[in-house]
Amino acid sequence: MARKDQISGSGGSRSHTSRRSGDAPENNGRARRRKRTFGPGATEELETGLYVVATPIGNSSDVTLRALAVLEAAAVIACEDTRVTGKLLSRHGIATPLTTYHDHNAERVRPMLMKRLKNGETVALVSDAGTPLVSDPGYKLVRACIEARVPVTALPGPSAPLAALVVSGLPTDRFLFAGFLPTRTMARRKALAELKDVSASLIIMESARRLAVSLTDMHAALGPRPAAVARELTKAFEEVRRGTLDALARHYHDSGPPKGEVVVVIGPPDDGERVSDAHVDALLEAALERASVRDAVAEVALATGRRRAEVYARALDIERSGRR
Repeated sequence: MARKDQISGSGGSRSHTSRRSGDAPENNGRARRRKRTFGPGATEELETGLYVVATPIGNSSDVTLRALAVLEAAAVIACEDTRVTGKLLSRHGIATPLTTYHDHNAERVRPMLMKRLKNGETVALVSDAGTPLVSDPGYKLVRACIEARVPVTALPGPSAPLAALVVSGLPTDRFLFAGFLPTRTMARRKALAELKDVSASLIIMESARRLAVSLTDMHAALGPRPAAVARELTKAFEEVRRGTLDALARHYHDSGPPKGEVVVVIGPPDDGERVSDAHVDALLEAALERASVRDAVAEVALATGRRRAEVYARALDIERSGRR
């Protein structure tokens, strides 16, 4: 039978029946039982398992009552940086122990967290800001819990990609979160070329320092699509700048890197945006006049988003027919 930690609120006691599949570990008596009130109706029975908890992305008031209750009742909180999470806990008078869990120590720390979870303890997983598992190693911990039949519960809340999308003014019915682009130029351009034909709004994280260069590469790969650059979301100096990719690239080249965290949202391609075969051939003929077949194919594949093998076959046809 799964142990339940009781979180008390002013609304009285009520029971909660888990609907998760799998059995929680047996109670060994080592997990804590703590009571905390965070507002009317906050009473909830907390079952053992992993809780994936969203935290504010800038404005500390965006944390949910349920998130605070779980952070208080958990046996331990796994976080990226104890200094960052410690500030949030201190603001709300929470003294739950912290342990670091990030890219550099995940392989070593994950077995320790799994041992605690299997022993019947409750673990809360947070990131420095926003919803965990978005661009962090949390999914491996979730996967390990699923394989071990340890219950996993998500506590939704702040998310920078979704916040940027909803204020961008771009289509929201279909979108792709592409995370961070590669830092190296050719790898970044290749990644953008692979996104060219995706029929959805694109959400991309980027550092302020690389923003102007990345926007230039986005324009080269995707064309003059409408876009929005959102920075410092939910903070005092929040800004959303909208325009075409080329106009945004010019602005940040001229003004320099902005301050704060940056999210770029790019509109989906128009129905007729895919480059025609005739245009691909014209680009190849021009490129073959000044470059080798290999370099010409690489250049045109990157510019058009076509597969390199397809462009190479068209280049060979042009060579055979003597059209250059």
